[in-house]
Amino acid sequence: MDQSQHLLIAAVVLILFAGQPLISEELPRSKSPADAQVYFIHPKDGATLTSPVHVVFGLKGMGVAPAGIEKQGTGHHHLLIDVEEINYGLPIGKDSQHRHFGGGQTEALIELSPGEHSLQLLVADHLHIPHDPPVISEKITQGFTASPFWRRADGGAD
Repeated sequence: MDQSQHLLIAAVVLILFAGQPLISEELPRSKSPADAQVYFIHPKDGATLTSPVHVVFGLKGMGVAPAGIEKQGTGHHHLLIDVEEINYGLPIGKDSQHRHFGGGQTEALIELSPGEHSLQLLVADHLHIPHDPPVISEKITQGFTASPFWRRADGGAD
């Protein structure tokens, strides 16, 4: 194929799919039980803590199952750190702001830099997609102080 044929094919594809999303904006979501609630057992809102901190998750009205296990009325925890926007129709990302507990964990030891941070829990299904309606905690705000062993990524200390 020469360049003009490639351009013709590209033009036809663009015309056929103009205005059509190539990736679905939302994926099918598992239904959550009507009485489902996720919450923090520890820490409490407004506390000032020394990092690392022991975080304990609470869940009522549904069960915990590891990621990859599809079972009605279950899900696994995600800890959102300083997250402002959530797209409930897509799988939850995995990075320093979106911590996954796909093994079915209900507690964790987390390390955060000194300063104020918001924490929120979100339960997702076997594919890391939030339930419908979302099972999400209230957002809590914590102040973190440096432990004597905390170091910045550049090796310095605060």
